[in-house]
Amino acid sequence: MSQTNKSYLINKMKPAKLHYWILGWFSMALCCWCASDKFTQSESHPHTWKKLYLAHHWPVTVCKMSANDCQDPPEYWTIHGLWPDKTEECNRTWHFNVTEIKDLLSDMRRYWPDVLHSSLNRTQFWKHEWEKHGTCAATLQVLNSQKKYFGKALELYQHVDLNSCLLKAGIKPSSSYYQMTAIKEALTRFYGVTPKIQCLPPEEGEKAQTIGQIEFCFTKELQLRNCTALKGESNPMQADLKLGTEELSVCSDTLPTYYPSQVQDHK
Repeated sequence: MSQTNKSYLINKMKPAKLHYWILGWFSMALCCWCASDKFTQSESHPHTWKKLYLAHHWPVTVCKMSANDCQDPPEYWTIHGLWPDKTEECNRTWHFNVTEIKDLLSDMRRYWPDVLHSSLNRTQFWKHEWEKHGTCAATLQVLNSQKKYFGKALELYQHVDLNSCLLKAGIKPSSSYYQMTAIKEALTRFYGVTPKIQCLPPEEGEKAQTIGQIEFCFTKELQLRNCTALKGESNPMQADLKLGTEELSVCSDTLPTYYPSQVQDHK
């Protein structure tokens, strides 16, 4: 075939090839953008967050808030969740799959139990936490799978070791009252940061609040930081724990504080 004929055929095919090449390039670019956007966000993205809350709740108080009959709640602080601030349900198509955390189930049952529904499907609590909070936390590479998210939460829980800290400070379930300022000071002294502490307000006729939740805040580098909002940040998250008409709120520094044992009634 002559050079002239070859040139003619190439020129004849160019428009169609160019069309498909542009379509293919655009599709590849779009896929890459979607994949990267799954885990990275700009500061203006609606799902952008600045800090994580590792929430511990006191099972005895959780049971006190519920009309359900809790079956022997643990007498140690358990995990409520690992929550990015400002965001919820970032990817509603990313469903919970318990098989992805099968290697963690022993620790999950012990340290992250469903206090209220111990006799039912325990995975429902974890499903809720993953789909509401985990899909938002997944913008960090170290949390970008279900196994990483739950595994890192367990790791941070062990690192904080709240149960041991309180015991070392002489703060343990009791029929007597504590001063909230004393609890705060003990935690701040031990960790070097200020946590967020939430209580169940006094019921009618009572004079004391009941401690229910302690949250520690972490940077995106998973370093402990104060839970108080810095300049330009949003206010801390709400309690994320409401049962019936009862709801946790930030503890008062002036009210006596009850730290209940399931076998003790307060005075």
